Amino acid sequence: MKILALVLMKILVAYFSATGTTEAVAKDLAEVAGATLYEIKPEVKYTAEDLDWRNKQSRSSLEMADKSSRPAIVNDLKDADSYDVIYIGFPVWWYTAPTIINTFIETYGFAGKTVIFFATSGGSNVSGADKQFSAQYPDIKWKPGKLLNNVSKKTLQDWVESTTK
Repeated sequence: MKILALVLMKILVAYFSATGTTEAVAKDLAEVAGATLYEIKPEVKYTAEDLDWRNKQSRSSLEMADKSSRPAIVNDLKDADSYDVIYIGFPVWWYTAPTIINTFIETYGFAGKTVIFFATSGGSNVSGADKQFSAQYPDIKWKPGKLLNNVSKKTLQDWVESTTK
């Protein structure tokens, strides 16, 4: 019955990946979930200098310091309203999601949809993002997210089954 339910659901795996780590997990997740894969692309790509978290004037540091920051994205997701479940992946920045994730959510809405975060990180988890976004976007049906560093496809499959019940 679980497999039938997954087949009937339309699932999106959307991700932002600054260095490719989150992208690799997103591709595996989309494969095991039978989902559409979508890259959240900034209009202006991040350079290595932009991502230097030690530099307080780097693009990423400035965006994360300003909670109202909404980096522009390439707006090309077709039929966003047609998805039942949306997984959103990102690298953890400053204990939460990069502000480009806010841009993505606010661009497409997802009110009434089930949304689940997944992230990659050297040491943080997604609990900060779960709390922040649940409060910011109460019209979305949030499910707890998960840190997905170095996970197997079997682990991903089990997680997908547990989150799409």
